[in-house]
Formats: sequence, structure tokens, C-alpha cells
Amino acid sequence: MPERKHLKRLSVIYQSHPRYFITVCTHDRRRVLASPTIHEILRVHWMKSFELYGWAIGSYVAMPDHVHFFCADAESRTPLSKMIGSWKQWSAKEICPLLGVEAPLWQREFFDHLIRSDESYSEKGEYVRQNPVRAGLVSNADEWEFAGHIHYV
Repeated sequence: MPERKHLKRLSVIYQSHPRYFITVCTHDRRRVLASPTIHEILRVHWMKSFELYGWAIGSYVAMPDHVHFFCADAESRTPLSKMIGSWKQWSAKEICPLLGVEAPLWQREFFDHLIRSDESYSEKGEYVRQNPVRAGLVSNADEWEFAGHIHYV
């Protein structure tokens, strides 16, 4: 197995219900995510994550070639990597045929950052909110229609 280019995921977390900041990019950074139809598919699959895997999804933003979102392990039933893998698999099965693009839709790996404090959560939350502004897609974060909130604060 090839060695990862980024930091390895922690094998042991000492928080009972950890919160994470997640980034998932499209394969080859294809700019296919910023549309109302794709946004709804992503939301539907995030909404299913609590019932299916025990993971609550918080704030998110869907950019043209990546997504950022917060998630919390609410029930300790499913490892983070399995939940993300399932979300990527099921969303891709719907999105690829709709867009007429070949799989894979998503890059193989994803970036996760364990949230250790409310301050860190606030900083990352503002980063997510302002991402479309920094990318020059809108002048005000409230104008970006492909952002929202699913389960928790």
C-alpha cells in the first residue's frame, strides 16, 4: 500500500463523541458540484448519515470541485472512514449518471481535522462560510446557495 502524502488519521480518539471538519475533493478537481440538483443529492445523502451510520452532519458548503462539512460521531456505530466512504459511494452513484461523467467522482482520500475546542469550531465554521467569497464566486457568503446545515449546531 502506498504511503499517504498527508498526515495519517489518528487511530485512537479520546473524545466520546468527536467532531470533525471534513474536506472531500472531486477526482481531478472536476468542477461539477455547484448546481441545485447536485446540491440536493449531497444534502439527501448527508441527511441519511445519522440514521444509517450514527453520524450527525453540521454546517457544510459545496464548492464547484470540493465540499467542506462538519460531522459528529453521535452513536459510535460506524468509523469515520466508513461513513465518508459510503457517502461518497452513494452520492457518486447518483451524480455520475446524471452528469454523464465517468467514475470516480471523488478523490480516493479525504481530509479530516479533529475539532478540539469551541474556538476551533468557530474558526473552521467561518472558514467554511467564507469559502465561496475567497474563491470569488460571490461577494457575500449569504449569496452562495450551495451551503447549509443538516443535523446539529
